[in-house]
Amino acid sequence: MTGGPLDTGRLLAHGVGSREDLPIPLSYALVGAAVALLASFLALGLLWREPRLDPANAGRPLPARLAAVLDSRGLRAALRVLGIVATGYVAMAAVFGRDDALNPTAGAVYVLLWIGVPLLSLLLGPVWKLINPIRTMHWALSRLLRTDPAEGLAPLPPALGYWPAAASLMAFVWLELIAPENTTLPVMRTFFAAYLAVHLLAATYWGSAWFDRCDGFEVFSSLAGRLSVLGRRADGRLVVRNPLAGVAGTPVAPGLFGVVGVLLGSTAYDSFSNTPWWVTQLQDGPFSAEVTGSLGLLAAVTVVTLAFGGAAALSGRGSGLRPLEVAGEFAHSLVPIVMGYVVAHYWSLLVLIGQQTVIQLSDPLGTDANWLGTGGRGIDSTLAEPTFTAVLQVVAVVTGHVLGVVLAHDRAVGLLPRQRAMVGQIPLLTLMVCYTVGGLSLLFAA
Repeated sequence: MTGGPLDTGRLLAHGVGSREDLPIPLSYALVGAAVALLASFLALGLLWREPRLDPANAGRPLPARLAAVLDSRGLRAALRVLGIVATGYVAMAAVFGRDDALNPTAGAVYVLLWIGVPLLSLLLGPVWKLINPIRTMHWALSRLLRTDPAEGLAPLPPALGYWPAAASLMAFVWLELIAPENTTLPVMRTFFAAYLAVHLLAATYWGSAWFDRCDGFEVFSSLAGRLSVLGRRADGRLVVRNPLAGVAGTPVAPGLFGVVGVLLGSTAYDSFSNTPWWVTQLQDGPFSAEVTGSLGLLAAVTVVTLAFGGAAALSGRGSGLRPLEVAGEFAHSLVPIVMGYVVAHYWSLLVLIGQQTVIQLSDPLGTDANWLGTGGRGIDSTLAEPTFTAVLQVVAVVTGHVLGVVLAHDRAVGLLPRQRAMVGQIPLLTLMVCYTVGGLSLLFAA
């Protein structure tokens, strides 16, 4: 099944597709999801009484020749060049292309970068770290300044943690979901010029470690990449591993739960913003749509983050850690939940607008060119078929939460006294059930 061009301006930044094509009633799906979480929790209590995830030693090493190719300087240099060329190509469309619905810049940013890169990282590992154009620009600038790219001018303060990444992600989701005219070229050029300046200057001062913890796009890609079967263990070797071991090895630092809170809360707001009640508030409320939307987005992120922090603090009693430290210890358990919602909420957007963007990229300047050979092709909507999409949404959300329960349990039995390990997890389990029921309800209410 193929189709013509879609209304990009209306569909960008929101998932598309039917919300009413589940083969079973939504109430059955909600009950089944809650039962799946409870059953997983009980099974873990009986069968998983000691920590089993060992990220430092997990996995089977790749064959030496394959590992050598993947780690070669040539491949890394080629990926850097690819990142710069791709960025330059899109920048050409953003600067010189026509500011209309046929310009591919919005699709490249809101679909290929924001959704496609994390999902590719889910399969192959943290790909954005290898192609991040700002990281490459920083490397080149350091060479010109004759400074060490890794060192910078001062060490990165440990207290910063992931907070700058959380802030940069919050700025981007505000652009994506709230900012007026957010698909127009001047708005996108202004945002990314500021993003480039902030991160390039910060990396010049603090070194390339800035990107690992503070660049929102790279942190998002790296968190998603922890769920990949391809990873690197403590001795530096590339391995095929249990994805849960990769997530369990997420470095704990201040602000990690803030990052996942922004990712999860913004997706929840995106679903909620499509409900009739919220649309009415935007149209008839006492404030402008931008102010109301900004307050709603901030409230969604705050509620999701504080709810997790509170549940983690309750679950961590007896661990000897402070509440914020406990939240950091359990924050990694939200990573599969975040990715489950990314798949559920944005799948149809990726399939439909992703294809349209690739088609439009063949003519970045609007001159009837066909540079990539994709121009003139139709959009195949087979993978966005309503019933398939609806089932995928439920499976992705429930799978993400079950994996989150497993990760939280493994961390709990390592942190808490044996006699409290199961009871202590009840607040987090309750929160995950609420996340599941609330998330599915919002997905299918929109």
